[in-house]
Amino acid sequence: MTVNAGHRSAEEIGRTPRGPRPLPELGEQRKVADLAVADTELSNGLRVLAVRKASVPTVELRLRVPFGGTDPMHSARAEVLAETLLTGTASRDRVAIDTELALIGGELATVVDPERLSISGSALSSGLPTLLDVLTDALTGATYADAEVARERERLVERLAVARTQPGVIAREALQRRRYGDHPTTREVPQAEDVAQVTPEDVRALHQASVLPRGSVLVLVGDIDPDAVVGDVERALRGWSAEASATPLAEVPDVEGGDLHLIARPGSVQSQLRLSAQAIGRTDPRYAALQLANLAYGGYFSSRLVENIREDKGYTYGAQSSFDFTGESATLVVQADTASEVTAAALLETRYELARLGLVPPTDAELESVRQYAIGSLLISTSSQGGLASQLAALASTGLDADWLAKHPARLADVTATQVADAALEFFAPPKFTGVVVGDPDVVGKGLAALGGVVTP
Repeated sequence: MTVNAGHRSAEEIGRTPRGPRPLPELGEQRKVADLAVADTELSNGLRVLAVRKASVPTVELRLRVPFGGTDPMHSARAEVLAETLLTGTASRDRVAIDTELALIGGELATVVDPERLSISGSALSSGLPTLLDVLTDALTGATYADAEVARERERLVERLAVARTQPGVIAREALQRRRYGDHPTTREVPQAEDVAQVTPEDVRALHQASVLPRGSVLVLVGDIDPDAVVGDVERALRGWSAEASATPLAEVPDVEGGDLHLIARPGSVQSQLRLSAQAIGRTDPRYAALQLANLAYGGYFSSRLVENIREDKGYTYGAQSSFDFTGESATLVVQADTASEVTAAALLETRYELARLGLVPPTDAELESVRQYAIGSLLISTSSQGGLASQLAALASTGLDADWLAKHPARLADVTATQVADAALEFFAPPKFTGVVVGDPDVVGKGLAALGGVVTP
């Protein structure tokens, strides 16, 4: 017997002496399990969504507080607040908080973006009262001690200085400005110099004015009794109250198609392509069809865009298209990082695939593949307590609930080829897109100018 010491290619693996190896038939997807749910609004205005999923004896917590702001310093103050919210209260210092959480197998973490302040946590189900007690203590009694604010502020300044040199951050910020101008949603990454000016008094004032229950959403998923947990939360959070409501982010304008802008990054050996167009939110009847159209275009590894500019031409290691949700609005975002010398060629093929999706709609086989992927991915993402909690928190912040999530696989299953073709024509037409190219003008400028539709410096 001859042993081949070399590696077999994907083509060799996929073939047999009798021809190509047949793909297995797609199996029937499981249905989303029925969930025991309690969904109510507490007396302080907090919406609580509690779901029983007793796969393991733990509970996942997701709190989302609308956290919009128009002050130019808001994003800097919000970042410092998120970094220091859990560093001490009037009754617990940082060590006491960490110790109490560790004793219940728990944790809490805080992040912020232009739209919301998010607190995520988990613990053993038996430790939920302690988890809620620590959370309430932070929400109502965080002290933002001078030393803690100074320490976290310095760390944040260092991280921001590094982040702002990263091409992905540069490209994202440029895309946001191209789409939304000076709207507050563009301030995803604050300036390091702004963060350096934030004082403990600034953070305390922001907490008092903006960390509010009314309009916020708390999601609990795990080995719990949903109805009983609602009462536990009501008692635990009774001290967190205010007449005012949390501040939602101002509505973003629709994205209008137009030229891409070349953002100069001299000396860069790679270029970042970022394209975007207006889409529709989850409550629109056409959303399921657009979701499948997006998958066919660039939403998973076997998509047309990936097959073209990664697998066939080797222009990029990774390319994708996805939804970007802000409030009840949604946009499509197409992104790829390419070698500088093939930037114009990659953009050409990206536009070509946009047009082809509408003019040559997905075949029946393509449609069934993306349908199974969409349903399967949803089932996988909600199979764990943490995944389900995160999904429900994202939906609840836009007014949706567990029922929408449970019924979405059926909506995907009902989408027809005609509906996908209509969505492709309406939303993926190249003139609907705008965006940016981040790269070295001396290398990419001539090619992009010849291609057209790109404003160069």
